[in-house]
Amino acid sequence: MSTRERPQRPSKAVYRRRRLVVLLGFLAIVAVIALVVLKPGSSSGQEESPSGAPSPSPSASPSVTPSVAAPGVTPSPSVSAEEGEPECTAETVTVEAHTDKSTYESGELPQLSLALTNTGDAACTIDVGTSQQVFTVTSGQDTYWTSTDCQVEPTNAIMLLEPQTTITSNPAISWDRTRSATDTCDDERPAVPAGGASYHLSTSVAGIVSTESAQFLLY
Repeated sequence: MSTRERPQRPSKAVYRRRRLVVLLGFLAIVAVIALVVLKPGSSSGQEESPSGAPSPSPSASPSVTPSVAAPGVTPSPSVSAEEGEPECTAETVTVEAHTDKSTYESGELPQLSLALTNTGDAACTIDVGTSQQVFTVTSGQDTYWTSTDCQVEPTNAIMLLEPQTTITSNPAISWDRTRSATDTCDDERPAVPAGGASYHLSTSVAGIVSTESAQFLLY
């Protein structure tokens, strides 16, 4: 009678190796899934813009470019009159009227501006806002145009004017060579006489009037 040999059971070391192989395979599967889901190379899950630059954060506010207001002197730096500096007066400040040319051919528009100079020895404050600036064009005894006739949204701007310092209005006012009046703001205005007619520009700031006018000719 033959004796059947009983199969030999694997040792504990073999079982440990088998378990290690199964564990490594499982970890490999988990790693593949993680790579697919997380997409390496992305920054904190944030999408990129078409140009490749990161999209702006929702909390970032857009930059704002200041718009240019009506023509006038830009005060820098601005101060309040309560800070102890005296107010400018006609005795310490002069105002000058300026045009970019002395003669204008047909179709050319005069560019009007002013200059403000502190001739004193101390700084003073003055309102140089558009509410305080007046440009007036006359010929003979007639006033043809005034900048405040149809002024829109005049502003105030108190600034400190240093001694022996000159500031100029910027940008200049372009005069359309028409006669102005407070009741013609929405109507077509008549053109002023040309053909070599002589005109004078006078200006004032905060009640201080230019001592001389600027003469120019219109053709």
